[in-house]
Amino acid sequence: MHELEGVTKAQQTRSLIVSTVAFTVCFAVWTIFSIIGIKIKQNLGLNDTEFGLLVATPVLTGSLSRIFLGIWTDQYGGRIVYFLLMLTTSVAVWMLSTVTTYPMYLLAALGVGLAGGSFAVGIAYVSRWFEKERQGTALGIFGMGNVGAAITNFGAPFLLVAFGWENVAKIYAVILFAMALIFWFTTEEDPSTKARKDSGEKIRPALMQLEPLKFMRVWRFATYYFFVFGGYVALALWLPRYYIGVYHLNITTAGMLAACYALPGSIFRALGGWLSDKYGARKVMYWTFISSLACLFVMSYPATDYIVHGIEGPIKFTLATGLIPFVFLTIVLGFFMSLGKAAVYKHIPAYYPDHVGAVGGLVGMIGGLGGFVLPVCFGAMNDLIGIWTSCFMLLFVIVAVSLTWMHFSIIMTEKKLHPELRGPKVLPEIVPASTDDDEANYP
Repeated sequence: MHELEGVTKAQQTRSLIVSTVAFTVCFAVWTIFSIIGIKIKQNLGLNDTEFGLLVATPVLTGSLSRIFLGIWTDQYGGRIVYFLLMLTTSVAVWMLSTVTTYPMYLLAALGVGLAGGSFAVGIAYVSRWFEKERQGTALGIFGMGNVGAAITNFGAPFLLVAFGWENVAKIYAVILFAMALIFWFTTEEDPSTKARKDSGEKIRPALMQLEPLKFMRVWRFATYYFFVFGGYVALALWLPRYYIGVYHLNITTAGMLAACYALPGSIFRALGGWLSDKYGARKVMYWTFISSLACLFVMSYPATDYIVHGIEGPIKFTLATGLIPFVFLTIVLGFFMSLGKAAVYKHIPAYYPDHVGAVGGLVGMIGGLGGFVLPVCFGAMNDLIGIWTSCFMLLFVIVAVSLTWMHFSIIMTEKKLHPELRGPKVLPEIVPASTDDDEANYP
């Protein structure tokens, strides 16, 4: 990391803070349909499947765009890519307020979704300002920008009631445009990009940037992120609808309670980065998956009426998760998902320091696709199965599969690297492969 010579702590801090604030604004824009989508659903008379598709469409663009935005960041630097991305998205958000039909809403939502691609840009930009031993903490702090979902769930309902949903879109567009200008005038080129430009080094072709994607390990990281990030986004979008449908709350209360989930799912990401630096990302992933399984098991249980044939006649009782226990479980779930998001991205600059944008973009893309696919599945399962808690049943299965794959992959890798060892030994946290053949053989 010789590029960091001469970089001051003030430069590092400023780049991290401004990037994090910009990501927060982008994330708030990205999840705007969790609130205004409810009003659009009422206006157009949409069913749950159509609503799920509407709120998930921005996530699709935000996910698919991450891979090429990550590559462009590696090629041209994060500062210019971040700036142009915010400018472009602000125009799309403003245009959202001018459409009236469902197909046009879906088309506008694709443009709004570009805001979600900001993560791939920011993660590469921020990582290049810090030493390896501090990258986990720095990226965890940057990832706290996910709090934008909580800001939207908390604040947008009040704006909607006061000004109407069309003006909510316009307000968000103006804020994002202003943030783009603030970012451009308060940041500078990252050290790696600056050093490359000063040396006259040619930009690496996109195919070279994509080279690490042939390794199974990259795709395994992506499946973890499908739950910890994709599941987080999906629930942030879906919970307001869930609270209204299950507990019969108004939109303002539902949004505030959804924010109770989204907030710990964001602010503790910095803690997850610090824990990953201190104890290892694998341990944090184990904590995340096991705790999430416990929460989702309880949340998956549908409200059920029982009749027991007692001695003196039938005894009737109901098993259901009340509002307060449910809110508590969402907070716990959000907390551990937040730790997991940081742990996944701790691995990337350590394993692939020269391909952070491309690998981070792919992992972010798969995670973001979770945020697109899952709300659609939630709505379809509601329409087909007719059980509100079916969304948590699906997430339980996803976590169980991810935990199993992670555990057995670690065991297999341990046997290949250390055949002399027997028993449940703990593998060193980072084992960079010395050759492509080695990397291809280790899961």
